[in-house]
Amino acid sequence: MPDAVATHVDDYLCTSYEMDSDNPTYITAFNPAATSKDAHHILLYGCTEPGSHQKIWNCGEMAYSNDSSKKSYETGPTCASGATIIYAWALDADKTELPKDVAFKVGVSTPIKYLVLQVHYANIDKFKAGQSDRSGLILTTSPVPLSKRAGVLLLATDGAIAPYSLGNLYVTPKRAGIFLLVTGGHIEPKTEEVFEVACEIKDDIVMHPFAFRTHAHKLGLVNSGYRIRGEGDDQEWTEIGRRSPQLPQMFYPIQSDVPIKQGDYVAAACTMFNYQSHPVRIGATGNDEMCNFYMMYWVDGDKILEDGFCTSSGPPQYYFGYDRNLNVDKIPENAFRIPPPPNGPAPGEPLQGDHHMTMQHKTNPRKRQNRFKYIF
Repeated sequence: MPDAVATHVDDYLCTSYEMDSDNPTYITAFNPAATSKDAHHILLYGCTEPGSHQKIWNCGEMAYSNDSSKKSYETGPTCASGATIIYAWALDADKTELPKDVAFKVGVSTPIKYLVLQVHYANIDKFKAGQSDRSGLILTTSPVPLSKRAGVLLLATDGAIAPYSLGNLYVTPKRAGIFLLVTGGHIEPKTEEVFEVACEIKDDIVMHPFAFRTHAHKLGLVNSGYRIRGEGDDQEWTEIGRRSPQLPQMFYPIQSDVPIKQGDYVAAACTMFNYQSHPVRIGATGNDEMCNFYMMYWVDGDKILEDGFCTSSGPPQYYFGYDRNLNVDKIPENAFRIPPPPNGPAPGEPLQGDHHMTMQHKTNPRKRQNRFKYIF
């Protein structure tokens, strides 16, 4: 961010960077330059047109039109058109490097003409003390196949994109993409709930997932993602990734090859426990919740998914059992359980403050009726 100043907790601020219009750029690594003391999370979008051409703009749902504070920004969407999420960061996660020969292609012939950095601010103490913020991402990039040199994009300055030579680089024949599964819904007080989403892959491509990321707020216990193949009693649910969202939220390697092709379904489930005395809905602030499962994948060639989003209305309007194409009897028994380290806490380590969860509590009778034969 180019010396941004947030004036409210849960401000969403954006800044954009125009890509080279003559030569494509291939992104091969993401290195965060941020801390969770300031940023709740950071998202990197690819846009055909940014939501504003201002240096910084307010790109969140919480706009303050009557704001009398010293620093006030124009309000607009993250992208005016062609929004695609490329990367996400939270909870002091570390660097993410793509596999060899895999890259995100941006600029020129792609719909991504701009990169937009969005920062959700969770704390404004530094701004009250008169400081500004330069949170961002350092992107390792390659101009291949038009050049044999590499470069770095620094998205933490005043808008300049500064190249740095990294020597000879390989050709990048594999293109990367992100598939995001997200739900709506709400959770009642003092209850467990599972937020679920599933979509059929209709594009004629073969995706190879290589990394995943989970995201929820303070009520999240475990997020899991699956490839679903086949029908009826022959249906198979294969785990893509499963992790507690209370741990650092970077992209983590997928341990096995789970190719996804046309006709397969991709599904995600977010298990939450609301220890509070009021309902909590899916929303944009730190006091709301989110159920997100990110899947980073590569394909041979240049064609990726046309639509990188999968959504559902969430509980109580949607559960897997409401979809006749999904056989809930085939869901793995550990789908809603917190995994062991490194994707879960160490034995005895609490989640949600002092609340220890094992996800082996007795099932709520009402939930069993709604959710068929799920096992906690």
